[in-house]
Amino acid sequence: MREGEQQTIFDSHIGSSLHNYKISADELKKELSKFNLTENQSKVYIFLGKYGSQTAPEVCKALKIARTETYQLLASLQKKGIVLATFGHPIKFSALKLSIAVKTLVNTEKERVKSLEKKEETIIKLWNSIPEFLKEKTDCVENRFQMLEGTNPINAKLNEMVSEADEEIIVLGSEKDYLRLYHSDFLDNFSNKKCKSKIITSCTEKTMYIFENIDKKQIRCMPSGLKDEICFIMKDGKEMMFFTKKDARSLQNVSAMWTDSTALVYSMKLLFDFIWSSSKQA
Repeated sequence: MREGEQQTIFDSHIGSSLHNYKISADELKKELSKFNLTENQSKVYIFLGKYGSQTAPEVCKALKIARTETYQLLASLQKKGIVLATFGHPIKFSALKLSIAVKTLVNTEKERVKSLEKKEETIIKLWNSIPEFLKEKTDCVENRFQMLEGTNPINAKLNEMVSEADEEIIVLGSEKDYLRLYHSDFLDNFSNKKCKSKIITSCTEKTMYIFENIDKKQIRCMPSGLKDEICFIMKDGKEMMFFTKKDARSLQNVSAMWTDSTALVYSMKLLFDFIWSSSKQA
């Protein structure tokens, strides 16, 4: 680093007094990405919040971001409502307090969703105004699959499955899997569903609070000798969600496959029934 340059937590190296703060800042950037902030937007926001108000050239120099991009980032953060600018010269920029910034970002997302909901009728009307151009219709039902990535699309699909279930919902997963589901609406919707349901888990006594609203007769503990690498949710023995990638470090870094494949669903149902018969009551 050249003499006179400011070292920030973002360019600290292993062994330096600032490195632990860099680790926290990197984690914070990941969390802010869930509010649709880019890495550099998060970086600028954190810098302003932790180093105080700065001019655009100061931000550019400290974070080593190109001048043009710096101005674009500051402008975008102002539009999001989480960065303020002064009327003076030179203009200085400052970050809103985090608790207020998060509320602002959440409210913005809520308004976006409301706007999308209002568009539903218009979109459906436009869709129905276009005829189908299928050459021929067939009654043959093909097995399908869908790859999903990230908590939001996965949770949306899971909640859709639960809401449409008529006969039975079965779930098999590890303690970590159920902790992830606990922080979504899935288990709440699951407990409110009146159809037959079964849960197999490797949860310990410390984490059984996850199932506080679910009848304990529906829950069994996975045999201790069985690896808990598999996680799937099945609806009515006709379709299932199978988790293909699980990352305990990041909830966003999760992948799953939905399918209504008759062969795969049947095979996993046989596996579930076998494990259920050898599992103990929770």
